[in-house]
Amino acid sequence: MVIEDRDVPGLEADRGLVSRKSTAERVAGVLRKRIAEGFFLPGGRLSEQDIGNALGVSRNTLREAFRLLTHERLLAHELNRGVFVRIPSVEDVVDIYRVRKIIECAAVRGVTAKPASFPKIREKVEIGDEAARTGNWKDLGTANVWFHQELAALSGSERVNELVSRLIAELRLVFHIMAEPRRFHERYLPRNHEILDRVEAGDGLGAEQLLMKYLEDAEEQLVGAYAERAAAARAAIAVE
Repeated sequence: MVIEDRDVPGLEADRGLVSRKSTAERVAGVLRKRIAEGFFLPGGRLSEQDIGNALGVSRNTLREAFRLLTHERLLAHELNRGVFVRIPSVEDVVDIYRVRKIIECAAVRGVTAKPASFPKIREKVEIGDEAARTGNWKDLGTANVWFHQELAALSGSERVNELVSRLIAELRLVFHIMAEPRRFHERYLPRNHEILDRVEAGDGLGAEQLLMKYLEDAEEQLVGAYAERAAAARAAIAVE
């Protein structure tokens, strides 16, 4: 599956985010966001020419951005074939959740009073509620991601925020392969509210217990269903 010129015109809207003098990190940020949104799907080959033209950046800058995203496990370079959006392994999923448990649980554990950012956290839950009411399951998945990013942000660390952003982008690749956002997100909406209530009450330890169980259950559900889908996706790419 080759991502051709007709598939990338939406990137032209992102040109304002970068310039011909922009850094590879900024270009990588644009592509990271697009990968997380499903604009580039797992297994898709990225065209240097088309993406470079759409963003208005040089080939060298784009290659450096590709290198950065490869280091983040979002892209993979295959000799004589090009650069592809990576298909994560089951082991990747397990490791992502391992890190999420450490970071997110530590962030909420430190809550001892209603945090100043509480309105932002509540807003993400409400966006998820609205998405569920309208049956927009993809938006529900996105709102759920935002909710967890806000929980991690309770740490007050910009480095944590950057790490979680990268982890979430990698995890979104997994959900793009599953292609069943309702199945994997709807059941957790009530639990989002339970965690939100504990955060509002300043009960960090209570929020941590709920969040740990939440992440354990989500990991078990996802790992159990992902292996077969990932194998099928790799097989489909291999025969192209």
